[in-house]
Amino acid sequence: MTTTAAKSAITSDYFRLDDELTAEEIAIRDKVRAFAEGQVLPVINEYWEKAEFPWELLPGLAELGIIGTTIQGYGCPGMSRKAAGMVAREMARVDGSINTFLGVHANLCMGALNMLGSEEQKQRWLPAMARLEKTGAFALTEPEHGSDSVALETSARREGDEWVINGHKRWIGNGHAADVIVLFARNVEDGKVNAFVVEKDAEGNHPAGYDPTVITGKVGKRAIQQADIVIEDMRIPAENRLVECRSFADVSRVLQATRGGASWEAVGHAMAAFEIAADYAAKRVQFGNPIAGYQLVQARLANMLSELTTMQLMCNRMAELADKGELTNAMASMVKMSTSQKGKWICNEARELLAGNGLLLENHVARHMTDMEVVSTYEGTDSIQALLVGRDITGISAFR
Repeated sequence: MTTTAAKSAITSDYFRLDDELTAEEIAIRDKVRAFAEGQVLPVINEYWEKAEFPWELLPGLAELGIIGTTIQGYGCPGMSRKAAGMVAREMARVDGSINTFLGVHANLCMGALNMLGSEEQKQRWLPAMARLEKTGAFALTEPEHGSDSVALETSARREGDEWVINGHKRWIGNGHAADVIVLFARNVEDGKVNAFVVEKDAEGNHPAGYDPTVITGKVGKRAIQQADIVIEDMRIPAENRLVECRSFADVSRVLQATRGGASWEAVGHAMAAFEIAADYAAKRVQFGNPIAGYQLVQARLANMLSELTTMQLMCNRMAELADKGELTNAMASMVKMSTSQKGKWICNEARELLAGNGLLLENHVARHMTDMEVVSTYEGTDSIQALLVGRDITGISAFR
């Protein structure tokens, strides 16, 4: 069974929102969809089960010309927000692990370099990353500071022409293998959060004192590996501090700009789950009839499609506001909260409609369901997003 079929691919866009895409956005959607279905889908279950990343796919990803999405120049495509949403949606519609790799590499790492780096720093790192000659990571989260990331404890101390960094990072996507890692640490002199670039040397080694270990035992996003990183007296050149990161407010600017990607990803997972369920219901015969003919199944499919359409409408409006520079942090939080909740529900409904068959990787829905658990967690859990929206509604912060 594939994740898509011509009929279900149409009905999952029930309000025909894709009719409003520009020719460029349609072309991006279609080439990402073709790559995901033609290159990713045939191999992803094997890699997901082994908990290994399919590095063989990177040359094909590079050829798509999508790396860097909305970044202008430096070999990046300079897409609209909606086009970037199509990249995340269509990749997640087949697999979340590859989409997370793209989100970490292109949105978080390259996005931080673009927003927080000097012109020289952008020229130094972005072009090679746009060609996927170098891969990136974004090291913010710590073992004791997940949702409370502003309280990070990793420290940076200036010694002559170098910075000396000590600390501990966790859940860092591609953090064990990346060539370029944007790492956040607190400057011991003024207590402000700064950004630093950790990079491999000519022999492909990370600096001394950078010790990553791949986290094992995950039940979702198994084909993208996250690292637990212990940092002890790691020295990096002074010119590797990103000059435009002067406080956590600058980190927040990067997170706000990338939060939309997680929402679009939720739409992709939900579209896949709905399409799989609708296709299965039409073919699965029980008690002498396709189960699609039973009232309970039709009610489930109708509610799944209604929630999916709400997700699509929110993401489309979010992209429009972002392109006009009118998207607020609270708006982005509301979309992330809502799409995460609805995406998890749709994936779970699809799994139940497939019953025992929904537990098999070959039918894909279980992979989307567990991947949605990850989407719901990263870039701010539903609870954290709700408090951000609540603060905007009431003017009172519930964070203590």
